[in-house]
Amino acid sequence: MATILVVDDELGIRGLLSEILSDEGHTVELAENAAEARAVRERLRPDLVLLDIWMPDVDGISLLKEWGAAGMLSMPVIMMSGHGTIDTAVEATKYGATAFLEKPITLQKLLRAVEQALVKPTPRPNAALLPPGAYRPEAALGAGDLNGLVPPGLPSTPSVPLGPQPEQVFDLDRPLREARDAFEKSYFEFHLAKENGSMTRVAEKTGLERTHLYRKLKQLGVDLSRNKRGGVL
Repeated sequence: MATILVVDDELGIRGLLSEILSDEGHTVELAENAAEARAVRERLRPDLVLLDIWMPDVDGISLLKEWGAAGMLSMPVIMMSGHGTIDTAVEATKYGATAFLEKPITLQKLLRAVEQALVKPTPRPNAALLPPGAYRPEAALGAGDLNGLVPPGLPSTPSVPLGPQPEQVFDLDRPLREARDAFEKSYFEFHLAKENGSMTRVAEKTGLERTHLYRKLKQLGVDLSRNKRGGVL
């Protein structure tokens, strides 16, 4: 398990992320601003940092650039924001971020991003964007090195996680029943995430009676315990 530093100025977000990651077996350290983040990073050398972009003193992008320029990006950094854009995600990745998560962050996307970040090599910031005399990585990131943010065939357009996704890609070269089940599972997982795990609201949204909905979810293998546990952050 890893030591993870969570940097966010919102107490509720820090507490919730800490609870979820601790339940997964990780050791979690918290910081509410850039000054605290610098101190923890120097003291503990965390295995991963979850870094909010919008903070009152120094914003997350500036702190990421600072660490990159000083040669201190020895750990993967996942950026978080409630007001992110594709341009923001591209900028963060150029400066060394491993991934970008937009709030509200679904539980599944958080855990998947953390798992992927911990097994992937730490990305290097783009040397062309660093100031003269600063730390220079061996190779600058290219358009195809956005660590999962760029889908195949679209090297200039990163695919940014933006919470529950209304569009999915399905393998249609399979029996009809399997294709239908895959679609229905994604459909219900989307609405469960969107409705914060509320079975009542999902039943109303999908037009199914609650008992029927519950049986359907069990049949499709939807993980109800995880949706109940946190839904979205």
